[in-house]
Amino acid sequence: MTLYQLGPEPFFPPATLADKNGLLAIGGDLSPERLIIAYMNGIFPWFSEGDPLLWWAPNPRFVLFTKELHISKSLAKVLRHELYDVTFDKAFPQVIAACAATPRPGQDGTWITPEMQKAYINLHHLGIAHSAESWQNGQLLGGLYGLQLGKVFFGESMFSHAPNSSKAAFATLVPLLREQGVQLIDCQMETAYLASFGAKMISIKEFLAYLQSAVRPYMAGIANYSWPHLDNLDKKATHN
Repeated sequence: MTLYQLGPEPFFPPATLADKNGLLAIGGDLSPERLIIAYMNGIFPWFSEGDPLLWWAPNPRFVLFTKELHISKSLAKVLRHELYDVTFDKAFPQVIAACAATPRPGQDGTWITPEMQKAYINLHHLGIAHSAESWQNGQLLGGLYGLQLGKVFFGESMFSHAPNSSKAAFATLVPLLREQGVQLIDCQMETAYLASFGAKMISIKEFLAYLQSAVRPYMAGIANYSWPHLDNLDKKATHN
């Protein structure tokens, strides 16, 4: 396969050039500008501690249209009885730290490295990254975080230390996003958890078309969306 080697400037090759697993590029940094440009172009970082910085753009893409949110009867009961107090942006550092510390089936370690945590906390301070939290008796028991750019929310990770705690946070967040005009939530990879809310696969081209209309018009201050001339790309060739 061919990976695109990123340089010091925050440019990316088109997401459609990712390999069959979604891997697109290597290198670069986690500066706010580069991260924002990455998400605007359907790209996100994902790598383990000690590994080089890897950038991904899976095809197809797993997404949830906010108007298609499905709430199960059991979750509706949890929400109706207000078993959790759900807040927003009250404990972003704690949420991302809890997401990093939560074991994931089939995963050794976490991609939410200290470097990643610092980068997304910086985005939170800029008003771009947000969290939703579920509390019970003053204890943080579940939550999630992601980025909102224009009319799209890019989900990153969630954690749950009690039954339905992260689900309550997510189910409360989505209607709020919909009220703000958010049309689409990027779920990145397919999971049964998010499929239960109504998430589904769409092609990368369809996903990028949504970003074109729902993100870029609201981010006019961010230039250099992607590399304009593919012939000038510095490619790093590796083979399976």
